[in-house]
Amino acid sequence: MTELERDIIREILNIGLARAADSFAVIAQERVMLEVPNLDIVSGKSILDKVTELQTNHVVIQSDIRGDFNGTTLMFFSGQHVQRLSRVCLRMSTSDSVNIDEMQESLLLEISNIITGALVTQLANILKAHIYGAPPAHPRGDMAAALRSLLLDRPMVQPLIFSVVTQFSDKDNSVELPLMIFFDRDTFEKILEIIRTYDFMGGQQPNL
Repeated sequence: MTELERDIIREILNIGLARAADSFAVIAQERVMLEVPNLDIVSGKSILDKVTELQTNHVVIQSDIRGDFNGTTLMFFSGQHVQRLSRVCLRMSTSDSVNIDEMQESLLLEISNIITGALVTQLANILKAHIYGAPPAHPRGDMAAALRSLLLDRPMVQPLIFSVVTQFSDKDNSVELPLMIFFDRDTFEKILEIIRTYDFMGGQQPNL
């Protein structure tokens, strides 16, 4: 992957994330600041370490990407997110905790469905691919353990990692909403093939 190809993929993800951030802003009823996504191909162990760190104080929601591409998204809602969204969407007063009840779980599942759906729709439109997001789930137990067999036993899987940063006006500090996307190598190669043969400003071209 050349630097130009990396920049193009980063911009495609940025466009998709912008739509996802807009969707989240409507739900949260606050301004949402979007950080330009990082595009990294990293080792499975570093991903496991990051997931282990995040899941201790976040609610994890998982949604698979299916169709022409094969992937998985993980969203990590902090206690502050749970508290804010419960107050806005459910009219519930809650503590800053990641211990959620059934109503809060349903809310986070629906929010993840909307955000992932917005991202996937944009990626499908830009890349001219038939992809869709599967219904999200709230996995129980150790998420890092569940990913360990995928990332370490199947080294062909290479994760792409980026995050949406949210800014709530009633908070002194920004509250990150980490969003991870995992694509297998076949899917990543498909994306590279698409951007190498298509001029996103107007038509087909031989190569970049």
